[in-house]
Amino acid sequence: MHDIRLIRDNPAAFDAAMARRGLSGLSDKVLALDNARRVAIQAAEQAQADANKAAKSVGAAKAAGDEDEFQRLRSLVSEKKAEIADLNEQAKAGDAALNDLLIGLPNLPDDDVPDGADEEDNVEIHRWGSPRNFAFQPLEHYDIPAAKDGLDFETAAKLSGSRFVVMQGSMARLHRALAQFMLDEHVNENNLLETNTPVLVREEMMYGTGQLPKFGEDSYQTTNGWWLIPTAEVPLTNIVNNQVVDADTLPRRYVAHTLCFRSEAGSAGRDTAGMLRQHQFEKVEMVSITTPEKSVEEHTRMTKCAEGILERLGLAYRTVILCTGDLGFGMRRTHDIEVWLPGQNTYREISSVSLAGDFQARRMNARFKPEGGGKPQFVHSLNGSGVAVGRCLIAVLENGQEEDGSVTLPEVLHSYMGGKTRITPDGILA
Repeated sequence: MHDIRLIRDNPAAFDAAMARRGLSGLSDKVLALDNARRVAIQAAEQAQADANKAAKSVGAAKAAGDEDEFQRLRSLVSEKKAEIADLNEQAKAGDAALNDLLIGLPNLPDDDVPDGADEEDNVEIHRWGSPRNFAFQPLEHYDIPAAKDGLDFETAAKLSGSRFVVMQGSMARLHRALAQFMLDEHVNENNLLETNTPVLVREEMMYGTGQLPKFGEDSYQTTNGWWLIPTAEVPLTNIVNNQVVDADTLPRRYVAHTLCFRSEAGSAGRDTAGMLRQHQFEKVEMVSITTPEKSVEEHTRMTKCAEGILERLGLAYRTVILCTGDLGFGMRRTHDIEVWLPGQNTYREISSVSLAGDFQARRMNARFKPEGGGKPQFVHSLNGSGVAVGRCLIAVLENGQEEDGSVTLPEVLHSYMGGKTRITPDGILA
């Protein structure tokens, strides 16, 4: 959500920033609605003043026995009341129209976000590790013998349809181990607060973080109005919804492991094989709530938290900053972390770490009291995958595969796997 005062004060700067998003001429539309609303409010205030003045004179006219003046003033008060009611309705409608326009506009990109049309224009800012050299042709995760029996897409399709998987045996154990490892790392090493949240939320929570109204088709809604979360960003960020918190309680750093649900609207035909893009998946999500002065520093910190997970697992990755054409609706800057998948011979996204600034806070009315006193200010919110569990499973399988069809597990997972170090070609932990 945008601050209307900033648009009034510098419409050219607003338009220039929106032009980087491929949108033009928006300040004229915004300010026209804002002006009409303000005109109605001012007219209602003037009509109320006129009505009050006339009402005070009614008694005097009555006392003076001036019947004509008395009746004129009574009629004037009645007319003004009707006029005030009409003007208030115009102002209310103007408020709604302005809000509807503003709530559908994307966040403004930071000045140092690169311009570009799509993901091809993203800029690499960091790289870690080197892709493994295989003496054989590496397979995609669903074709690796060690994983085949444990990843059952056929049964999942019978149960639920496409883009689901049933995991069994060593695959279910490995998936669970990865989530536990990530949580432990974020809690013990990164000092995040482990949090267990609902996966069903009220509609206003989806508005608060920007999934609604624009992206409703990307999520699932129950028949009684709840929404299934697309990520724990929604409940974690909304913890401060409609609150004024003390500055000395910031930053608040949360982490949660949850089921996530996405309809994948518009992705027909993309990544249909395997478990790369599914309707139901699990993520370990990080959310930070902080002050405006610390948010860029916090973004860097969160990026390093996510990168550290991959480094502990020995997975080569690269980090890119998204260009304006690939930037998410509610974000002013985003780092995508892409892990190397030898089965696809490419890097694929495994985490997005984003800074929303005060964009979500304005929608949620989430503020903080400055330590030195003064008017409450909007917090800054950030979120990031720490990381996507299913995609991490894919990366561990593909990077650890051996020529005989077995998979060697990262050392950091051995204790989570009961001391087992590999998965045999027939899917048994050994």
